[in-house]
Parts: sequence; C-alpha cells; structure tokens
Amino acid sequence: MANINKDQSALFSTIYKIATDLVHAGHVSEWDFKSYVLVTMFYRYVSENLAKYINDGEHAAGNVGFDYAKMSDADAEDAREGLISEKGFFILPSELFCNVREAAANNDNLNETMEQVFRHIEESAKGSESENSFAGLFDDFDVNSKSIGETVAKRNKVLVALLDGVAKMPLYSTEGINADLFGDAYEYLMGMYAANAGKKGGQYFTPADVSELLTRLGTIGKKTINKVYDPACGSGSLLLKAGQVLGHDNIRIGYFGQEIDLTTYNLCRINMFLHNIGFDKFSVVREDTLISPQHWDDEPFDLIVSNPPFSVPWEGDKNPLLINDPRFAPAGVLAPQSKGDMAFIMHSLSWLASDGAAAIVCFPGIMYRSGAEQKIRKYLVDNNFVDAVIQLPANLFLNVTISVDIMILRKNKKDNRILFVDASEECVKVTKNNRLSRENIDNIVGAVANRTEKEHFSKLATYDEVAENDYNLSISTYVEAKDTREKVDIQKLNAEIKEIVAREAVLREEIDKIIEEIENE
Repeated sequence: MANINKDQSALFSTIYKIATDLVHAGHVSEWDFKSYVLVTMFYRYVSENLAKYINDGEHAAGNVGFDYAKMSDADAEDAREGLISEKGFFILPSELFCNVREAAANNDNLNETMEQVFRHIEESAKGSESENSFAGLFDDFDVNSKSIGETVAKRNKVLVALLDGVAKMPLYSTEGINADLFGDAYEYLMGMYAANAGKKGGQYFTPADVSELLTRLGTIGKKTINKVYDPACGSGSLLLKAGQVLGHDNIRIGYFGQEIDLTTYNLCRINMFLHNIGFDKFSVVREDTLISPQHWDDEPFDLIVSNPPFSVPWEGDKNPLLINDPRFAPAGVLAPQSKGDMAFIMHSLSWLASDGAAAIVCFPGIMYRSGAEQKIRKYLVDNNFVDAVIQLPANLFLNVTISVDIMILRKNKKDNRILFVDASEECVKVTKNNRLSRENIDNIVGAVANRTEKEHFSKLATYDEVAENDYNLSISTYVEAKDTREKVDIQKLNAEIKEIVAREAVLREEIDKIIEEIENE
C-alpha cells in the first residue's frame, strides 16, 4: 500500500472501527469474519463500478437523468451480453448493492436474496472470457452459517449490519469520491486482520515495505515488463505492489499467480478487481504449485516475486515422477520432503525469462544446510544463477521474529560473482516490529544495482570463494559483522589506573597519620 497520509490514516481508522463493530455484531473472530466484510466490500465495489460505467455512457450520450439503479430488470436485460463482454460480469438493477441494502431491514429472506445475487453474478460470467476470474468467488460467504447466527432471523440481522457497515465506509461512490480507496482500504483491512490472527495471518500477507523491496530488486534497470508471477501468491499483495511500483500500464500483459488455499485464493482475485485490474489482465488459479503448476502456457515470466511458505512439506522423493519434472530435473536432486523451500526456488528459476529476475523470500536455513539443499545450491552457483543474497532485519514479518533472506536469481549475469548484503540493521522501529523506510529500501536496492562493496554491509564473492565454502550462501560467511563492542584505549586505561593507585597511596598515608594521632592521645 502506498504511504499513508493523515487523511488516509483517519479514513482507514474509521473503516477498521466499522469492520470491528461488524465482528461484534456477528459474534465471531475477526479472522473467521474477514471474508464476510471483504466480500461485502467487493459486492459494493462491483455494483457501483458497473452502475457508474453504465451511467457515464448514458450521460455522455445526452441522457443526463439516467440512473441504472432505478431501471427495471426487464429493460436492463437488453444490455447483458454487451456488458459481460466489456466488464466481464452483469448485475441486474434490483440486485445492485444499494437496492439490496435499502430493502434489507424489511427482507425476511435476506439470506436467500444475497445467496441468489452472488450466484447470479458468478453465473453471468459463465461461458465468457472472465469465467475463471469469477467462478466460486463468493464461496467463503456462507449466508446460512451458524457461526453468524443460530437462526435465520439472527443471521439476517448480521447481514443487515454488514450491508449497512460497508455502505458507511467512505470509499468509492457513483459521484467519483475517493475513487482509488477501495483497493487501499481492502489491503489495509487484510493487513489488520492478518496482524491480529497470529501465525495463520502471516501465511498469506507480505508487509507492504517488503513487497516494494522485492519488486524494486526484481526490476532494476527496467521501467516496463510483460508479466509478473508469484507461485505462492496469497492475497496478491506482491503482485499488486509490482503494479504500484511500476505503474499498472507498465505491466503490459498482466499478473499471474497460483495459490493452494481456497479462502486466500478468493481474496486474491477480489483484491485484483478492487485494484481495478481487469479480468483479462490477471490469471490467478488454485492448485498446488509444486505438484500441479497451472501456468505452463504463460511462462516464462520476466518478473517473479514470491514469499513462499517456509519449510512446507511436499511429496519430493515419494513421487517418482518429480525427478523427471523439467523444473526440478536439472539439479539432479529434489528438495527434502520435509522442506519444500528449494523446490519453490527451482520452480521459479525454471519459469524465469532469460532477461528476467526473481526475488524470493527465503528461510535462512536453506543457505547453509547440507544434503539435497547443498546439492541444489551447487547447481545454482555452478550455473551462475544466483545474483545476490540479502539478509533482512529481524521482526519484519507477522509473527516471524527471525531475520530472513532474499535470494535474487538471474539467467543473464555479466560475471560469476555473487553479491552478499547484510541489511540486518536497515530498519526503523515501529511498535513491536521493524519496518523498512524509503531510505532503507533505497540503500539495499542501490547496493544490488551497483554491485558495490562496503565494509560490514556488502561483499562481492567470486565463484571460487563460494565453492571453497562448500556452496554456503549465508551472509555471515562473506560479510564480516561490525564489532559493536566498546573499544578500550589501553594507554588511557593504564594512566587512569596509575592515577587511582597514586590517589590510593595518598589516602592510605592520610589514614595512617589519623590512626597514629589517635593512638598517641
């Protein structure tokens, strides 16, 4: 998310209070209730987005008083086919957010109405180019879940509160007010939900500062790219940050991601829409990336940014077919079954364009552990694919206190040296966590871009050095840590001791005189 100004901060605080109040209305945890709030935001967005698109067209044609929300469903049907072709979906006037909300309090069948509306939106895209972008998008919004109410009446009460609460959020409106805030507010709420959700929240959300760093590292020297890809895309924050850093128009073909978790997969697609990424400019699919990659027809990618799950178990040697998989076969060995980290790296390398770059967040253990991981490191180094390894500060990620690394992969390196950067001190303290300031990010990116060496910060290691170290890629092996111990001036210390001893002698002499005088009395 972009830097937040005071107005945005106040706005987001209002939004979060509304969202929190809705959780209390639903009597369910924030984490479990997040899909209800976020999907309702999406429903409001697509409703207002479609209505504004239609209204703008009619007003431009001279029909100044036209309002799609007041049009009859029968008359609106004539425009269905054209709108699906242009926008990717269709919503009847009676099923727009504003109209459903207006009647909600007096609708005893509100749960059925909302279920029907969501089904109609998904079905409107069937058979069109946008079908995959909308299919199952509302699956996590269960209008009949007992978690939001034991009876239909109680559940409907929560649904009314949801519609009213989201309607109060001062976001995009048909008058064009705050037109850019839906995406930012959505991202803000996901970050807050993740921060309050413990370990499971951190599994799908990458902090904005780290996301920006990854994109800038992966696009050094580039202002435009064709495609950006994340093999473990979570809620899509890394993909969207690439668009924010480069400018969405500078990603010519689009955004590609794969995610295994159903809820997160749906949140990612919603996130794309709320950031105004058209259905024809993103492809997010749900499957296990390591076992069943879904973008064979779209690779290679000239930018890959990823924060894959640390040490996730995978099939590995249990699946005899994987050693022949073109993504893994070149290394001659598979990542351990208990730790799939290196499998994500090999997958990313395989799908990386010849002039592209991959910036991947890594668990530090993969940089020095022996066995299969060492053999894969040897393959990467021998073939000159590792451009840089960067150690980040501790406490950057949600519920991850350790310092983690970033590995930069390239296929078109100009020399066979690897840059090691100790950026563990490049941070600012914000509450309990560390954050990367703009200056911190600039310092790290500058070091990688210029391949500069600086004492206690960066070191260019030759191939021979790395090979002699058994292909250990740990930062501490190459960058000497700064000695933070207090330096002692021995000469000054000796002089002080000499002075103390002399003073002690004088004091002892004075004490002896006093004792002698007392004894002679």
